[in-house]
Amino acid sequence: MNPPNWVLHLPTRLTSFDVAARLVEQLRDSLAHVPALDFGSATLTEKDRLMVRHPVFCDRQLPGRHRCVLRAEHAGPCLPLPWQRAG
Repeated sequence: MNPPNWVLHLPTRLTSFDVAARLVEQLRDSLAHVPALDFGSATLTEKDRLMVRHPVFCDRQLPGRHRCVLRAEHAGPCLPLPWQRAG
């Protein structure tokens, strides 16, 4: 049996989904060197509705074991992080 993975819950004082999602993007970009973090699965919840999760990123698998980094439900093709792009 594998040991459980843990989810970090980090409350903020932000009052807008878009502002909170931008913060998650900034954290992803600045902490990309930490392999223990899985930003592709990042979700946001309202403080008093913790069971209702809103995905931040599309999280679709791309070639080379990369993930789409655009917002969930984005229009157009998926896109990897800049350092994951070929050439």
